[in-house]
Amino acid sequence: MGEADPVVKEVLIDASPEEIFPYLVRADLYVLWMGLTAELDPRAGGIYRVDTNGRNVIRGEYLEVVQPRRVVFTFGFEEPGHPVPPGSTTVEIELVPQGPRTLLRLVHRRSPPERSERHREGWTHYLGRLTVVAAGGDPGKDAFADPGVSRR
Repeated sequence: MGEADPVVKEVLIDASPEEIFPYLVRADLYVLWMGLTAELDPRAGGIYRVDTNGRNVIRGEYLEVVQPRRVVFTFGFEEPGHPVPPGSTTVEIELVPQGPRTLLRLVHRRSPPERSERHREGWTHYLGRLTVVAAGGDPGKDAFADPGVSRR
C-alpha cells in the first residue's frame, strides 16, 4: 500500500493565532468544532484522542506544540482493522498572522491513497466549523457527529 500526496487545507479565520490556538489544544474548546469528547495533553508525547461521533475514535499523540503558532500530532482510528490505525498519519497545523486575521494551514501526511478524499472531506468540514467558532460564532449541530452517519 502506497502513500498519497498530503491533504493540504487552508482557511482564513477572523481571529488572531492567540485566539485560535486554544481551540487546538483544550478539550473543552476542541469539541465545539470537532467531536463529541476529546482527551488532549498538548505536549510532545501527550495523548490526542477525539471521539467524533460515538463510533469513530481518533487516537494519536502530540509531536510538537509551539504556542500560538504550530501543532503537530499523529492521527488514526482506534477501530480494529481500520485502514488508518492509531498514530499512522501525521497532521500539522500552522497559524500564520495575516493582519487582524489568521491563515490556518493544515497538512495531513502519510494517508493511504484510498483515504485521501475522505480526509480532505473531513478536514474541509471541520475547519469550516473551526472558522466559525474561533471567530466567535456558533457552527451549529455537527452533521458528522450524527450517530447514524458512519465516517469509516
